[in-house]
Amino acid sequence: MSNVSVVIPARNEEKHIAKVIKNIQKNKLVDEIIVINNNSSDKTEAIALKTGAKVYTCKRVGKGRAMALGLKKAHGDIILYADADIDNYENDFIDKMLKPILNDKYTFVKSTFDRSQGRVTTLVAKPLLELTFPKLTKFGQPLSGIIAGKKELFHQIVFEKDYGVDIGILIDVYKLGAKITEVNIGKIINDSQDWRNLVDMSKQVAKAILKRKFENNEDVREIELEKMLS
Repeated sequence: MSNVSVVIPARNEEKHIAKVIKNIQKNKLVDEIIVINNNSSDKTEAIALKTGAKVYTCKRVGKGRAMALGLKKAHGDIILYADADIDNYENDFIDKMLKPILNDKYTFVKSTFDRSQGRVTTLVAKPLLELTFPKLTKFGQPLSGIIAGKKELFHQIVFEKDYGVDIGILIDVYKLGAKITEVNIGKIINDSQDWRNLVDMSKQVAKAILKRKFENNEDVREIELEKMLS
């Protein structure tokens, strides 16, 4: 039987984190819950500790940095990443995410859900994927941070430091030839991002996609991507 670690990157999520953890604690498939406090300025860390979850601090801000630290701390051979800002996870969302892996049919699972695509997905991710990795446009929510996979697979990829991490992981596991599937975990509700944050997110997502498209092209360097997106 595989051991399962759930990793929750969290930054200033004191309103949601306890409910998220308690929901996950109900599932018997989960062996450990790890919260990565990404330099929060609120009570996220203290509240998470009270629930009994393992809590580690990632002092450098960046979702990808938090996810990478979670992978390093996790003991399970299957890792499930969950978002910290969702109060209404359906009770069976973990079962849906893990079943394809536990049945040895897939090594990576991407979630989709009953919610309109976000602005960054619609305006940036999907159009860029269509131009660069068209086979990945079939995924309904390519930027979803709710994913599961075998630890050995995650160890083969480099996590982007920021919000480019989710699309970066999807492209990387695809390029590795992993067996990927997408499952619907129901309806979710999370906090909307301020438009100023969306600008930065858009740049980070675009950079992650373009870097992977042109990584073997000697004419395109990291510094050139920075200039293109500045």
